[in-house]
Amino acid sequence: MTTRNIMIYSRFERFWHWTQMAIILLLLFTGFAIHGLHQAVDFHTAVNIHTWSAITLIILWLFAIFWHLTTGTWRHYLPTTNGLWQVARFYAYGIFKGEHHPYRKAYWRKHNPLQALAYLSLKLFLFPAVWITGLAYLGYNLWEDLPAASNWLMTIAVIHTLSAFAILAFVIAHVYMLTIDHGFLAHIKPMITGYDEVDLSEAEEAYLEERKSLKTK
Repeated sequence: MTTRNIMIYSRFERFWHWTQMAIILLLLFTGFAIHGLHQAVDFHTAVNIHTWSAITLIILWLFAIFWHLTTGTWRHYLPTTNGLWQVARFYAYGIFKGEHHPYRKAYWRKHNPLQALAYLSLKLFLFPAVWITGLAYLGYNLWEDLPAASNWLMTIAVIHTLSAFAILAFVIAHVYMLTIDHGFLAHIKPMITGYDEVDLSEAEEAYLEERKSLKTK
């Protein structure tokens, strides 16, 4: 294995990441306003911004899903037990003892096993929960005549809010993880420039040399 500094995050991936982050923060900010936790914006303005931000995020998610499926990058999110215990132990114990991170990023595996599991759960459970409940709440007029519609609306609102708080917890944990090991700037730099150091096999190195579009550096 050789270590090379290569472009591992494409332009779309970086655009998707930062745009998604900005919209999620805007949704959390307006969501708190809707629930009366702050008065930085009035209720009606918060609802309008929240609604249009949500629609924009859903469109972005659809593009991202299409991109992941067509480029094969969905494979980076496949969970694996290989190294999972070592990474979990590092975050639970080793990090406080000054140990080095046990995982080295690879070309076909950008995320460590714990990251892959967390991101997959986010995409398969939390995001769909917010998406579906948000659309159901927004379209309440279309199903308000159904039996016990008001009770269902309350349940939907609770699930939507709990999912949003779970995403907030993920964001906080994500930012915290960026501050450990190599430091905050070292962690976010690859998502800005696209380049990061990864371990390459001989076959992967030859593949990169052949595909000049990957811009080995």
